[in-house]
Amino acid sequence: MMINAIGREIPEVVEGYGPVKSFAGAFATPPGMQRQAPAVKAARPGDSKLLDGLEEVFRRIPVRDGMTLSFHHHFRNGDGVVNQVLATAARLGIKNLKVALSSVFPVHAPLVEHFKTGVVTALDTNYMSGPVAEAVSRGVLAQPVVLRTHGGRARAIECGQLKIDVAFIAAPAADPCGNINGVTGPTACGSLGYAFPDAEYADHVVAVTDHLEAYPLSPVSIPQTRVDYVVKIERIGDPKGIVSGTTRITKDPVQLKIADTAAKVIEAAGLIRDGFSFQTGAGGASLAVAHFVRQMMKKARITGSFALGGITGHLVEMLEEGLFKKIIDVQGFDLEAVRSIASNPNHLEVSAGFYASPFNAGCAVNQLDCVILGATEIDTDFNVNVVTGSDGVIMGGSGGHSDAAAGAGLTIVVANLLRGRLPIIMDKVLTATTPGETIDVLVTEWGVAVNPRRAELREQLLAAGLPVKEIGELKAIAEKMAGKPKEVPLGSRIVAVVEYRDGTVLDVVRQAK
Repeated sequence: MMINAIGREIPEVVEGYGPVKSFAGAFATPPGMQRQAPAVKAARPGDSKLLDGLEEVFRRIPVRDGMTLSFHHHFRNGDGVVNQVLATAARLGIKNLKVALSSVFPVHAPLVEHFKTGVVTALDTNYMSGPVAEAVSRGVLAQPVVLRTHGGRARAIECGQLKIDVAFIAAPAADPCGNINGVTGPTACGSLGYAFPDAEYADHVVAVTDHLEAYPLSPVSIPQTRVDYVVKIERIGDPKGIVSGTTRITKDPVQLKIADTAAKVIEAAGLIRDGFSFQTGAGGASLAVAHFVRQMMKKARITGSFALGGITGHLVEMLEEGLFKKIIDVQGFDLEAVRSIASNPNHLEVSAGFYASPFNAGCAVNQLDCVILGATEIDTDFNVNVVTGSDGVIMGGSGGHSDAAAGAGLTIVVANLLRGRLPIIMDKVLTATTPGETIDVLVTEWGVAVNPRRAELREQLLAAGLPVKEIGELKAIAEKMAGKPKEVPLGSRIVAVVEYRDGTVLDVVRQAK
């Protein structure tokens, strides 16, 4: 066993994963790798990329046992491509596939049966919830899942650590030569940013569409030069499933109090100024922070430089009001974001690598002044868990959490002090997702805790009259109200490996009992 930089005990080798490179710190591990490249191809005049169906795609490539098939998640819980592709694999008797799906949602429940029958024996993803996450937590999958960050997945693909044999890209619009975008057609989903690395580095790229347009398609998100085949199916997904949880500002008075305090933290830190850059999530509390920041920006008559990340209608409104000059969009969280990226030239589509990869010449998260994040748990060292629930069952993943926390000048976690009648502050989080060195402030309804690494920030918040407490004080308040949580019983088998964005191992998830 090894002890990594945040004190987690990690095996030197994980069966089904391989040798472990231990997490040494958020910026301690240099790249030490080269970018990879797919084989060079040639197309002759008159060659056609259009195929009659998914089975013909499988035969033409051909797809064989043991391959890695990749997919993007821009349709979120409305995705229809993953299930259709894997059903085709099952019909053709293909086994032992690895699925590299950027995020897994309840709609992907058929994966569980593919685990049981051996069609799929490995999963590589950045987030998972629903029946698949439950099954993985109970040990149904043959190999441990690799849980990456959004930037870490892009890095792993670019550097050949996640080698993709066939990328199946759900394309809301395509032309017969393989130019595709996410902003036209009846199933428009917005940015296709998470599919960009797959298209660039996979051995074979298949555009799966339900809307063919005449050549040349415009605009082009992924060009014909990277697409080998185009197949038209009846429907690739339901855009209504894109909506992430709630995209409305919370009405809960406790969460509104937390959001108001978080906005005052941003103001006290001196960030409400011209050129301000900002990322927030799609949850009700996060949107409420954006609401209060919006009011502050209007009052101060300032213009921010850009908003980043998963984009909601609330951020679109701030762009259209002139509060931000640009939106940098790797993923749309609602249909307003889809509308905006299709029509506003200041709403920019970027790749996952541009957004958050730690190993390039500079990703967008490094330009963030502030990010607002959530937490399932946080410990007294400010390490955050957004992977497992209080029962040890997987219910999420880092996504862009660790990436944005590392890049932003000010990283704020907003959370109720009690979650489901359990304290959120622990001596040690069950599963470490984001290292505490990259978290600056915790905002709860009972007060604000500042990471000891940010002593100057703590003085700024105190000077502004904010209710600053030690994180241990907040922990004691929570335990006085709800008691100390019991230790979660877990099995010995490792069902998931939590990679940090640089490819080192931050933690492992053991089988839930």
